[in-house]
Amino acid sequence: MIRHLAQPWLLAGLSLCGVAAPAQTMPAHPGKPVTLVVSFPAGGAPDQIARLLGQQLQQRWKTPVIVSNRPGAAGHLGNDAVARAEPDGHTLLVTPNTFTMAPHVLPPGAQKPADVMQDFTPIALLSSSSMLLLAHPSLGVKDARELARLAKAQPGLGYASSGNGTPMHIAGELFNHVAGLDIDHVAYRGTSPAISDVLGGHVKLTYLGLPVAKPLIDSGKLVALATVDKQRSPLLPDVTTMAEQGFPGVDTDIWFGVYGPKGMARTLADDLHASFNEVLRQPQVAAQFKAMSQVVHQESREFFANKTRADHLRYGVIVKQFKITAD
Repeated sequence: MIRHLAQPWLLAGLSLCGVAAPAQTMPAHPGKPVTLVVSFPAGGAPDQIARLLGQQLQQRWKTPVIVSNRPGAAGHLGNDAVARAEPDGHTLLVTPNTFTMAPHVLPPGAQKPADVMQDFTPIALLSSSSMLLLAHPSLGVKDARELARLAKAQPGLGYASSGNGTPMHIAGELFNHVAGLDIDHVAYRGTSPAISDVLGGHVKLTYLGLPVAKPLIDSGKLVALATVDKQRSPLLPDVTTMAEQGFPGVDTDIWFGVYGPKGMARTLADDLHASFNEVLRQPQVAAQFKAMSQVVHQESREFFANKTRADHLRYGVIVKQFKITAD
């Protein structure tokens, strides 16, 4: 799904993987727990993933592992807390890839957040899930090609998103650009109200991650028109990609990863990476990720560093091109 995104010229991004420092080891001292910071409220996918991993890591490290939800400021509150933490392995960030997008969509005058490229150490790519373009059944289209023809013949369609500057918004503007369309962006304050209006037929289109979308597809409430990713999802293999339907470059994947503060010793970061990968290799853990419509990954830290850099640069260009700004 995402293996092909790292390009050779991105090898310069290896500096993200940590700098030379005295050797450190993961302490197994119950007096100082490890905190997994989640920059979003409890109950969402980042929180569920962090809690699943925390249970497993606690058993492995013989050290308390606490999930700390620190929502606010579009994720920057929790992110900044990790950036300021000691680089000793006791404070880590579990985050979706909005981490690489959010700094680009800050409104004018907003406080500058921690620097994605300078203030964090990439530890591990955990999992990924596709985004889908979905339609209300009453629209009568089966794929993105039919939608494009309809949108050109009948202007005035809209697509719902969870807000300005979100991945849903970015995906919608990419499709508009590549397909030569002008489907209106209808921004809501959150995913739930956006879904509610689409299910009610008030707005006919939306973009959703597979974990949220699949039950709505399976129940027939929404129709999957395209996978907004470079490859089809193995969890929904019959839904073709935008590129397969003639719309290349419309890809906005969803992934989750772990970061530490800058300045972590390479040996410590490597040990943490190994621990997370060992947890992800456990069949019962992979099965729980699959139940959340997530595919686990076993990539190197170098790959993850390069992917972080690639996504950060790409979304910076897209946001600037389409003049996307968060609320």
